[in-house]
Amino acid sequence: MAAEKEIIIALDEGTTNAKAVALDSEGKVVAKFSRPLTIQTPREGWVEQSGEALIAASLDVLAQAVKAVGAHRVAALAVSNQRETAIGWYRSSGRPLGPAITWQCSRTADFCRTLREQGREAQIKAITGLPVAPLFSASKMRWLLENVPNGTQLAEKGEICLGTIDSWLLWNLSGGTAFRCDVSNASRTQLLNLASGQWDADMLTLFGIPPRALPEICPSSSPFGVTKGLEKIPDGIPILAMIGDSHAALFAHGLGAKGCVKATYGTGSSVMAPVMSAQCDVNALATTVAWHDGETQIYGLEGNIPHTGDAVAWMVDSTGLSEMPEAQLAHELNTLPATVGSTLGVYFVPALTGLGAPWWDENARGLIQGLSRGVKRAHLVRAALESIAYQIADVVQAMHQHSDFRLTALMVDGGPTKNDWLMQYQADLLGCPVMRSDVPELSAIGAALLARKAWLKVETDQLRRYLPEHISFQPNPERHGRLQKRWHEWQQAVERTRWQRLA
Repeated sequence: MAAEKEIIIALDEGTTNAKAVALDSEGKVVAKFSRPLTIQTPREGWVEQSGEALIAASLDVLAQAVKAVGAHRVAALAVSNQRETAIGWYRSSGRPLGPAITWQCSRTADFCRTLREQGREAQIKAITGLPVAPLFSASKMRWLLENVPNGTQLAEKGEICLGTIDSWLLWNLSGGTAFRCDVSNASRTQLLNLASGQWDADMLTLFGIPPRALPEICPSSSPFGVTKGLEKIPDGIPILAMIGDSHAALFAHGLGAKGCVKATYGTGSSVMAPVMSAQCDVNALATTVAWHDGETQIYGLEGNIPHTGDAVAWMVDSTGLSEMPEAQLAHELNTLPATVGSTLGVYFVPALTGLGAPWWDENARGLIQGLSRGVKRAHLVRAALESIAYQIADVVQAMHQHSDFRLTALMVDGGPTKNDWLMQYQADLLGCPVMRSDVPELSAIGAALLARKAWLKVETDQLRRYLPEHISFQPNPERHGRLQKRWHEWQQAVERTRWQRLA
């Protein structure tokens, strides 16, 4: 290990942008570059991205980061990436079969519905930990093979490669010499056997995916390959970590410490808890591989909620607050809820396109319950913010079904977490500390930490000194007790959104 090599550069390839973040020997961000990405929606429900554009943007920001810190200082690269997005390419040329089919795309919904009607969901959930849904990669890979000439036959011969975005990035970074993926991304395909950690023969048959078309599965922290044949990036830089972006953020929060549950608040929200076993019988939630650090495999229990920040955005539009300048709006959202002592019994259930975890009811529709003459804008805005806290709590409650689940702190990140009132409400509702990270590069940092572990050959716990700081919101025990009644009333309101379709 050369003494001057100290920089880890993490490529964080998301849906809306590609970012390269350079971290020094103390784990501090010393340079970062970003380039926007676009999505295409050629038909209703179809969402795709150009595979070439993903590579061009990724190589551009990586080259800028290497130039900024000096190539001689770069110890390794790491990758965090958007999950479930699937892409195929011809092995001989590296040319994509077509656009990457993103995680948001629902073009395979009919096939997934057929699997459910055939009674396959229980088998799929037991093996892969995932429910049947067009979100996951397997049905997208099947669609890719069916929509190119002789796709399945070519894949059987090993002439077509199928992968998630981490394997596509690695293939291009390594000049086509490395065809691998990390176990966290593999676990999002619906093709991985959680118990064995390998591609599952029954799932490959069910989805029609030839095994020769799939990458080798590796630990998230391990040697994946080296850079080769890139115009502005030197040959020979090792790629020492790859991991799904949500998993990387969980790692950056607390290295998977038991009881530290992560919630990312955005347009929707992802709640993930580290667990030690691949228990798959929590029906309302997905079980996945959080990461493999080269020594130990950590599983993740996850629930996804479609409308959290989006619920507030809807209420902001509906109450006229959206006409305010952005800074003033942020101030209002932070202060307006505290101007009233309660919502006066109002509950807003933002099932605007259905309910996610733990309810999973795509036919449910939103409602505002409990309106009375005294209800004003402040009460409605407060109800929208409270709906975020209740939905997070609903997922955490479902997580208690897992035998290995513990909750000691909720580790949070994302735009809505900047609202101090919401964070305190969340802490009081759950009765545990809420620890907020204000670092926007959490996914990149998580991937970089896994690469640093492989570079330095240290124990995971020795990475703790590199973790970003958190701001703590401590629960009020008295208020926690009072809020349990409100939470119960919220859940009754949720049930009403489901009754509507049965009326």
